[in-house]
Amino acid sequence: MADEPRDFEPSMDAADLYREELFTDRRVGTIRVLTPVKPDGSTDPERRVSYVGQAQIMTTAGMLPISFEIDAANLAEAVQKFGPAAKIALEDTVRELQEIRRQAASQLVIPEPGTTSAILGGAGGPPPRGKIHL
Repeated sequence: MADEPRDFEPSMDAADLYREELFTDRRVGTIRVLTPVKPDGSTDPERRVSYVGQAQIMTTAGMLPISFEIDAANLAEAVQKFGPAAKIALEDTVRELQEIRRQAASQLVIPEPGTTSAILGGAGGPPPRGKIHL
């Protein structure tokens, strides 16, 4: 595992290149247009153009960036579908965050009965006087 960073040799796939253009309304978000290109830089008509929406939402933890695919045939259609696609991506993100929060909460360790009395002064001491009893 310690050898991985030295052994890592980044290389680009010449058969999977894209030209990227960025469009924004400077309010809601951006649309990245990824146009497939050949290794010589000319447009590759054999592959489909991809539209990726990007937006940010404010959370209690700060700004959260979200990215999402937009199923569109052209930029005008991608602009039209941006809102509904962003809403779906936001709902998916909220669901994922709730699942992460649920998983984190289920990892809480609850001590065995009697463990706290042993920690606080031995097993033979008086019963705890707290209001919570298990």
